[in-house]
Amino acid sequence: MMLETDVSVLADAELVQRAQEGEQRAFGELYRRYLSPIYRYDYYRVGNREDAEDITELVFLRAWQALPRYRETEAGFQAWLYRIARNAVIDYYRSHRNHVPLERAPVSAITLEPDAEGLGREEVEDLRQALVELPDEQRDVVILRFIEGFSHGEVAEALNKSEGACRMIQLRALKALSSILGGKGE
Repeated sequence: MMLETDVSVLADAELVQRAQEGEQRAFGELYRRYLSPIYRYDYYRVGNREDAEDITELVFLRAWQALPRYRETEAGFQAWLYRIARNAVIDYYRSHRNHVPLERAPVSAITLEPDAEGLGREEVEDLRQALVELPDEQRDVVILRFIEGFSHGEVAEALNKSEGACRMIQLRALKALSSILGGKGE
């Protein structure tokens, strides 16, 4: 008797292949894996829980609809999903012009938690304020690279840019953050 494969142990590439073949459980596992990170990204970008939830669901709907056309890349499914999320956020701002852009959103819109590496509440608050001051592209790179833990290649794939361009954006973002945070103590 053949047992059903536990999809939770499969790699993304195999889950994508199975989902492309019509196995709904495989896409369900991809959804489970990436729901929280995609929601977190959307929330960082729009600063509103309800809108972030709506955008996140739209991301997965678009991913499901585009799945037959998906082709594996070096960066993989995760970067492809973040590209869809980024485009969904851009669409959100285009269709919600009456909303406050993230640059002018309240600082509380971006939530970071104090962590075990020594960032206290004050430092987290300073970092949160500094992030909202960055241009969109720089903020995307910082969120994907340092909050979501993407590699340089994955960031480049998600933003549809070259790796070198993303490294330059990251360098500019870190310099800007350093300048913003350096000015806090003066």
